[in-house]
Amino acid sequence: MKKNLILLISAILLWGTAMPVYTQELEEILDRHFYAVGQRELMRKESHIIKATVDQMGMEIPMSIIIKRPNKFRMEMEMQGQKMIQAFDGEKGWMIAPWMNQEPQELKGAELKQAMEQTNLEGELFNYARKGSEASLVGKVDLDGTPMYNIKLILMDGTVKNYFIDAEDFMVKKVKGSIITQNNKMDYEQNLSDYKELDGVMLPYKIESINPMGSATINFSEIIFNERIDDSVFKMP
Repeated sequence: MKKNLILLISAILLWGTAMPVYTQELEEILDRHFYAVGQRELMRKESHIIKATVDQMGMEIPMSIIIKRPNKFRMEMEMQGQKMIQAFDGEKGWMIAPWMNQEPQELKGAELKQAMEQTNLEGELFNYARKGSEASLVGKVDLDGTPMYNIKLILMDGTVKNYFIDAEDFMVKKVKGSIITQNNKMDYEQNLSDYKELDGVMLPYKIESINPMGSATINFSEIIFNERIDDSVFKMP
């Protein structure tokens, strides 16, 4: 079960027929999205500290996340009295999973890529072209009675994601994509809700992740911006 949970969290920490590319409309939608979420204020945040719980199979698992610009990340989870740690220090990714190995293990391949992706505080849609990504407006769809803009994003490494932006408040409400786990491709879906304003930035305080392994929900209880964080917390012991 613990192994399955790691895959679910990887999917969380993470977000058909060819259609015309509506370039001008796409940029207008993204501009309204960035304005709605407070992108300008978000760019001023040098660090995030997040406290949350993961609800999965009837259990509540405490989790904390630390992200620091430009490229540092650390996540801790408490499971049955044992602490799992995953981190990236700007150069090297590592993980401690006590039920597998008491010693820290260096991350490689897909696991390293997933850890590195968590360091992106500004989001994948912002300045997507400068990052080597391609974006296109697939069209407008109805999701559970809510009109959404479906934006297809192709990352530089070929990873494809679909972002669904609410046509009324311009918040991202759903993300569909896939991750590689143990050399297998796994599709996932994220549902983002309970948006709240914090220091000029709109943030989702609830993220539900659904994939073939099951489902899990992250409920954020506290988010702190611009706390001073020593780089040593990201280094592999």
